[in-house]
Amino acid sequence: MVIVGSGMAAGVAARTLREAGYDGRIVLIGNEPGVPFGRPPLSKTYLRNEEDLSGWLVEPPEWYEPNQVELIRATATRIDTRGRRVELDSGSAVEYSKLLVATGGRNRRLQVPGIELPGIFQLRTVADCEAIKQAARPGARGLVVGMGFIGCEVAASLRRLGLTVTAVWPGRAPLDSVLGPETGEVMAGIHADEGVELIGQEAVERFEGAGRVERAITKGGRKIECDMAIAAVGIQPNVEVARDAGIAVDNGVLVDSGCRTGATDVFAAGDVANHLHPLFGRIRVEHYNNAEKQGITAARSMLGSSAEYAYLHTFWSDQYEHKLEYAGHVREWDRFVVRGSLRERKFVGFYLQEGVLRAAVGLNRGGDPELDADDDMAKAARLIARRAHPAPAALADEDQDLGVL
Repeated sequence: MVIVGSGMAAGVAARTLREAGYDGRIVLIGNEPGVPFGRPPLSKTYLRNEEDLSGWLVEPPEWYEPNQVELIRATATRIDTRGRRVELDSGSAVEYSKLLVATGGRNRRLQVPGIELPGIFQLRTVADCEAIKQAARPGARGLVVGMGFIGCEVAASLRRLGLTVTAVWPGRAPLDSVLGPETGEVMAGIHADEGVELIGQEAVERFEGAGRVERAITKGGRKIECDMAIAAVGIQPNVEVARDAGIAVDNGVLVDSGCRTGATDVFAAGDVANHLHPLFGRIRVEHYNNAEKQGITAARSMLGSSAEYAYLHTFWSDQYEHKLEYAGHVREWDRFVVRGSLRERKFVGFYLQEGVLRAAVGLNRGGDPELDADDDMAKAARLIARRAHPAPAALADEDQDLGVL
């Protein structure tokens, strides 16, 4: 079993193969140092020096050798599906009987003049995080470009570290493209109250500085002085090695509901996998929970399981003292119903599409929807899984138990 990639999905897949009783050779190919781990702390607790990464390792370094999981530090340059081998940038090759593509993604780059100036960072790896830590001195001026989840979490962390922070992004409110304008406005208020200067509906046109970044100039002509900048403008899936092997790709590597590609004995999981979901259709999800759980499904499929990947997608985001949770998946909806109070920043929001509940968002409303069966988010997740058509008035009514709708 050969796994191309060394992130969360790859590590979980390797562990699952061993836990399921597979006793053959397992090879994990990746070019990041260290062992597979979860990335969420890089924008939050690890960035703020509040936590190390030991609790986020799939398995500690000493697990791999006795469990006969080989770690090869290399980049896969070619997959030969007819010869069943993976060629590496080292010049060597590894043969496979089954192959998992878990190559993840890479940061999208701002294509603007001055982007190569020292002091401009991206965040994806431990090394990226360490570089940001070194530059994030209390009192320094930080610029965050992009206010998706990573941008919002980094902005919050920089404020906690004592930096002044300005955020620039193209939308009207933080996260509004994913969570909608109502929740976006709540998040804007949270960041504004914490002292972040918010500049929406704008874009950086260029960076300037004498040997190091000193300012950004926006397309609207605004000048933003900064000592450091973090570009958080999303990721793109690393599909090239699969695409060049003739494996179908479209916004990721295309897989069925069991993580199988169209190529014989080739599978894909994690950020790179565009999977067919029984509820949501064809989607690609970039969150930690998906990488973890899809790695399990992919490994079981490699061992012959026919079970489909029906995980009801969930994720979370911690910003300042606020916890945001999400269950389901939707990109377009025609009605948004609120239970609780947007003004008090404590609510559950429901996304309806032609009357069907497709997703829910919760802010400061309690526990983990995967762990607390009595939590409103957990009850909402069960409604989503049933393709329920709940009455909007019942969703909004705090006295109505979601569990009996």
